[in-house]
Amino acid sequence: VSKSLTAQYLGTKKANKVFSQGDFDRSAFTFSNGVFCDTNTKRCHVDRYFDNGHRKFIGTFWLVFGGCGSAVLAAAFPELGIGFVGVALAFGLTVLTGAYALGHISGGHFNPAVSIGLWVGGRFNAKDLAPYIIAQVVGGIFAAFILYLIVQGQAGFTGTGGFATNGFGDLSPGKYSLVSALLIEIVLTAIFLIVILGSTDKRAPAGFAPIAIGLALTLIHLISIPVTNTSVNPARSTAVAFFAETAALSQLWLFWVAPIVGAVIGALIYKCFEQKNSQ
Repeated sequence: VSKSLTAQYLGTKKANKVFSQGDFDRSAFTFSNGVFCDTNTKRCHVDRYFDNGHRKFIGTFWLVFGGCGSAVLAAAFPELGIGFVGVALAFGLTVLTGAYALGHISGGHFNPAVSIGLWVGGRFNAKDLAPYIIAQVVGGIFAAFILYLIVQGQAGFTGTGGFATNGFGDLSPGKYSLVSALLIEIVLTAIFLIVILGSTDKRAPAGFAPIAIGLALTLIHLISIPVTNTSVNPARSTAVAFFAETAALSQLWLFWVAPIVGAVIGALIYKCFEQKNSQ
C-alpha cells in the first residue's frame, strides 16, 4: 500500500507515522478491488473513485475499440487482412491487457453478462450491478463512435455496412438460424464464466487469470465468429449496433438474453463445483 493511499484515508500525520521505519507493520494494510482495509482493526473503506465507473468505461472502451476496431479496419484489408484469427486474437488481447491494467483496481468487469454472472456466483454485490453495466455500455458506445468517425475518413467511404455487429439469419456471417445463435451464445458465455470464476478463485495460481480469460475469449471467437460474429458481451453488441447500416438493432435482444442466461448457467455450474469441493 502506498503512502499517498494511506494518507487518503488516515490523514497525512498518521500516514507519516505508518510509514516511518520500525513503527508499523505495513502488511496489516491491504488494498484490493477498490477496498482499503486495516486488517488489525477490521475496518475497511471503499475507494471513493472506485464506484464512479470510469475504469469500467475505459476497460469496455478498450475491448470494443480494439476488438471491433480490428474487425472493421483490419480484418479485410486488401492482401494483408488479419481475418477471423486476427480478430479473435485482438479481442483476447484487449481483455488480457485490460485485466492486467485495471483488474486489480476495478475488478476487471468489461461485460454486463460477466458482472451478472459474478453476482450469481457470489463474487459481486447486487447494488453495484446497475452502475457497472451503465459504465460498460457507455464506454462501448463511445468506442464505437470513435471508430465511426475514423472509418468516415477513408477515401471513397460509402457507409459503415455491418460495422462488426452480431446477428443471426441474414445478419449471421454464415447465415446461421436464431436457434443456432441462441445456443452458441449461451454455451460459450457459460464456459467463459466458468473460466473466469475458476482462474480468479483464491485457490488458483495468482497472477495468471488475465491470460486464461484472454485466451478463452480468443478461442470463443475462433469458434463462433462464423455463427454470430461472436458477442458473449451485451455491451459490445449494443455499442456497434447503433452505427451499423443493417437491422442489427432489431436482433440486439438476443445478444442481451443469451449471454446473460449463459453467464447465470456458468456461475451456477461453478458454484456446484465449489460446494462439492467443500464437502
